[in-house]
Amino acid sequence: MARTPEVLFVCVHNAGRSQMAAALLQHYALGRIAVRSAGSEPADKVNPAAAEALAEWGLDIAAEVPTKLSTEDVEASDVVITMGCGDTCPIFPGKRYLDWPLDDPAGQGVDAVRPIRDEIDRRVRGLLVELLDA
Repeated sequence: MARTPEVLFVCVHNAGRSQMAAALLQHYALGRIAVRSAGSEPADKVNPAAAEALAEWGLDIAAEVPTKLSTEDVEASDVVITMGCGDTCPIFPGKRYLDWPLDDPAGQGVDAVRPIRDEIDRRVRGLLVELLDA
């Protein structure tokens, strides 16, 4: 039996981009990919506009809790996707890193977050196909 790929989404606050990406990948992967998210400086709660944007698609992240990035998270992952965490993301040899430069939804309303959600969705779908076809 093939090993389940593990993906880690990282952004600064783990309140918007990485939470949306993790929720979308979990939704589409149907248990075929292990998904986690973390932040270099986690916020106290998920960005309400990000939660609202995903709720429009029937996905609920409102109760998620932003998590502090740990070296263990990175070590356990096959693919680490950074979304603006800068130099605070630990780099380990042999890990695959992707950087998704996306606007930060912090402080923005849902109208501004929808295009960010849509771009994350496009990228997540591409990653899903790539990982499951490998």
